[in-house]
Amino acid sequence: MLATRLYQNTARLHFDALATRDSQFGRRLVYGGHVISVCRALSCEGLENVLSIVAINSGAHVGPVFAGDTLYATSEILERWALPGRADLGALRLRLTGLKNLPPARLASHKDRGGAYDPHVVLALDYTVLMPRRTKR
Repeated sequence: MLATRLYQNTARLHFDALATRDSQFGRRLVYGGHVISVCRALSCEGLENVLSIVAINSGAHVGPVFAGDTLYATSEILERWALPGRADLGALRLRLTGLKNLPPARLASHKDRGGAYDPHVVLALDYTVLMPRRTKR
């Protein structure tokens, strides 16, 4: 609720327990910006040297998150490339998948054969980062 108010998001489904009691979900939703922040922080193992996010290629809040849900996240490298004229820097295109109530090791695939997301997936984010390259000695 605090993040919802901080960013002046006036959507009642984030902070009005009385109004959401009779809603589709029957309870308040966690603010999506908080979900993105937590999943990004959880997915950084091995990505500690990222210098900057340079592009958000696509993203979706796939499913709802409620108080009491446990969030997990995983990152996958989709592409990598060198930058022209920069031997010290490269780019990585990453897929961040946020999950609720299911550790990443137990997720078979973030989508099924029909293209629908697994019900545990709550965030799908495709983004590009700058990363230092190893120097050859």
